[in-house]
Amino acid sequence: MEFLPSGITLSPSGSSFPLSTDSMVLGHFVKLPRNASVLDLGSGCGSLGLLLCSKDPGCRVTGIELDERAHQAALDNIRRNDLQSRMESICADLRQVPKLFSPGSFAVCVSNPPYFSGGPASKTHSLARREDTCTPAELFASAAWALKFGGDFFLVHRPERLAELIAAGANVHLEAKRLLLLRHREDLPFNLVLLQFRKGGRPGLILEEQILFHRDSIPTPYYREVYHFP
Repeated sequence: MEFLPSGITLSPSGSSFPLSTDSMVLGHFVKLPRNASVLDLGSGCGSLGLLLCSKDPGCRVTGIELDERAHQAALDNIRRNDLQSRMESICADLRQVPKLFSPGSFAVCVSNPPYFSGGPASKTHSLARREDTCTPAELFASAAWALKFGGDFFLVHRPERLAELIAAGANVHLEAKRLLLLRHREDLPFNLVLLQFRKGGRPGLILEEQILFHRDSIPTPYYREVYHFP
């Protein structure tokens, strides 16, 4: 059991990941407008939605998750935290977003998507980490459909995919507006990128850098902020 701010708890399923650094830093990176309607693309057991609900008492989160066990775990997490009025999980393929929602239904989209492209080598990874059912182009197409004009799409990914991600966004009129480069430790290469795209946004990218641990493995102020440590 994971314990989140505001008294919210998370219990992962056997087919989805436990609460990860990726989800924690993405939840911290997301900026929500007031009373935001949020669509979580590939929502797993609801980790990111729970983080956003603990962060902002006015947001409402809809999760789309293909895996049935992860979806059921999300429903359990929603019920246990009495969040039925603010969160829901739909068991569906995120590529079917245009069939599930009217265009422009959400103010914000978020995603902690698969990192590994398809191919024989990718079969060693769990389905939640493979692009067999979700390429970057498909992910961005669904986000672009779901977002209202001026809405934002936030995601976390690997640095080596950065150019591909920015191009995929541009192809569906999602302009990269903010990029955070993250190192696990200050003497190591960047290992994560966090991006904010805006539907119909003008060109102009803000670049940020953060580090989770110093060389001596002591947590940085950024780490303490992300994990709500004093």
